[in-house]
Amino acid sequence: MFWYARKNQRTFFGVADFVAPLVPFGLGMGRIGNFMNSELWGRVTDVPWAFVFPNGGPLPRHPSQLYEFALEGVVLFFILNWFIGKPRPLGSVSGLFLAGYGTFRFLVEYVREPDAQLGLFGGFISMGQILSLPMVIIGILMMVWSYKRGLYQDRVAAK
Repeated sequence: MFWYARKNQRTFFGVADFVAPLVPFGLGMGRIGNFMNSELWGRVTDVPWAFVFPNGGPLPRHPSQLYEFALEGVVLFFILNWFIGKPRPLGSVSGLFLAGYGTFRFLVEYVREPDAQLGLFGGFISMGQILSLPMVIIGILMMVWSYKRGLYQDRVAAK
């Protein structure tokens, strides 16, 4: 994105803000692929919509891939596409994407089976949650920074 922005005399955040609303579609399709491949399943549960996954043992599990499809794919897509219809400064769409993706990922990790080789850190937090926290924090800081900065122009000034 840096290269494309520089080559086309656009700001990095102008390009990132253009791309960000499209990313949830790809994330959602990836989660459908995870579901179809019976990978990244959830924890054992007794909810009525639980699945018995071919590689997940004999007990029903949360279809965490479908939760992520719904939140990271569908909900985040609609939030971002609603947001881009409003006047907003450069970087705010990218910040909202990071904060939204990190938040949804953090929440779904509660029902997702932790990686066997990692387990839970401190007995309560997964590696996915640890990696999601910086995304949420950076996304919020980007939004605050972009609104304080108030830059709405996407073209780089001619030198």
